[in-house]
Amino acid sequence: MKRLFLIFLIALMSTAFSATEEVPLQIWASVHDPAIIKAEDLYYVFGSHLAVAKSKDLMVWQIVNSSLSDDNKIIPNISKELSEAFEWAETPAPDVWAPCVIRLLDGKYYMYYCVSTFGSFRSAIGVAVSDNIEGPYRNLKIILKSGIRFEEGLAPDGTQYNPQKHPNCIDPHVFYDKDGNLWMSYGSYFGGIYIIKLDPKTGFPLPNQGYGKKIAGGNHAPMEGSFILYNPETGYYYLFLSFGGLDSKGGYNIRVARSKNPDGPYLDSQGKDMAEAVGRDKVKLAEYGVKLIGNFNLNRNNPRSILTFGYVSPGHNSAYYEQETGKYFIVFHTRFPGRGEFFTLRVHQMFFNSEGWPVIAPFPYGGETISKLDVNNVVGEYLFIDHGKDITADIKTPINIFLNADGSISGELAGKWELKDKYITLEIKVDNSFETYKGVILSQWDPMSLKKTVTFSCVSKNGVSVWGIKK
Repeated sequence: MKRLFLIFLIALMSTAFSATEEVPLQIWASVHDPAIIKAEDLYYVFGSHLAVAKSKDLMVWQIVNSSLSDDNKIIPNISKELSEAFEWAETPAPDVWAPCVIRLLDGKYYMYYCVSTFGSFRSAIGVAVSDNIEGPYRNLKIILKSGIRFEEGLAPDGTQYNPQKHPNCIDPHVFYDKDGNLWMSYGSYFGGIYIIKLDPKTGFPLPNQGYGKKIAGGNHAPMEGSFILYNPETGYYYLFLSFGGLDSKGGYNIRVARSKNPDGPYLDSQGKDMAEAVGRDKVKLAEYGVKLIGNFNLNRNNPRSILTFGYVSPGHNSAYYEQETGKYFIVFHTRFPGRGEFFTLRVHQMFFNSEGWPVIAPFPYGGETISKLDVNNVVGEYLFIDHGKDITADIKTPINIFLNADGSISGELAGKWELKDKYITLEIKVDNSFETYKGVILSQWDPMSLKKTVTFSCVSKNGVSVWGIKK
């Protein structure tokens, strides 16, 4: 009933504003760790606990499955179908975390599922297959195990399993590289993020690789949710990771690094190798990666208030390139200020700045297409969010700045700005020196003021993202 009322309310608002504004209808599903795939003309996200949703436009999402019961239609009789994985991971009840679905060369859909108990490194990644994107999926086999005890034998590399250097077998992401090779990145905390090459015909790991190659983390560094996206224009593979903890007090935030090769090395904007981002020290770990988004709230007076727009612990993202339109999207779950552990899916459009680094549009995708803006439309007062570089539960709040017609920045920051086509450059004075941020500027639907406004999203050489929302 509440959901029907929400749909009615949004539709009523759309009618009320239709005379002057084209109001996007946005209905978000509760899917944690969403992995996106497009099948025919529909977008799907597969998430933890076998939550699945679909959409025609990336804005209105319909739940396909939200149950782990044996009568679910994605993996029917799941307790028996995946019994080997559940027994290995010693799960108290059947559960599936962060699956990834991909269509392989035979036209079938392959689900790379993972099973674990929270906080344990005794985990398994397996493969299930279906002729239909919505299932039913039947299990093929387990392809990787972690947490091997001494009496059970050796790890795939021939040594005794060591959680400080060996991966936890969860959070798989499977992708094709530009040459048609098939890869899987995976891992979480403990020994770090690994990548392994798969047979494109079977979807199983090629022989004699052990666990594969470490590309990030290790020694219990708090990072997880790897996702790799290739950009044919820049020629880079982009490794997205979530640093911190996933709950509302964990400081989850999305970071990125890039490489010319699918198996790395992945370097951030300062040239730091993500494979060297090791250990539990969050201060040291925060020096790695380009931080794209973290906790924020546009309510400056009360950052934990729900009476505004903001996110808490956004993370575990996937990403999608729409070849037909040239648009990129980033898909993640998030919690919200003042709402505890409640979470939903979000989709934002993503762009690449003049240096080839991704930036995230400040507001959820509302059907917008980036285009050149007249400088007179850009000049004005903005809410300015600095996402910083830290891993923190603190919620960032905005300050007020002005982009002036003479190219200067005033208000609570001083500096200068320049507009070139869709690209914008900000030079902001910090401690008697200038920090340069490069990004894009576009018109977006503002869910607070219920109208279109100008926004910008930029990132610095130091890997700090900043947003602007015109008031």
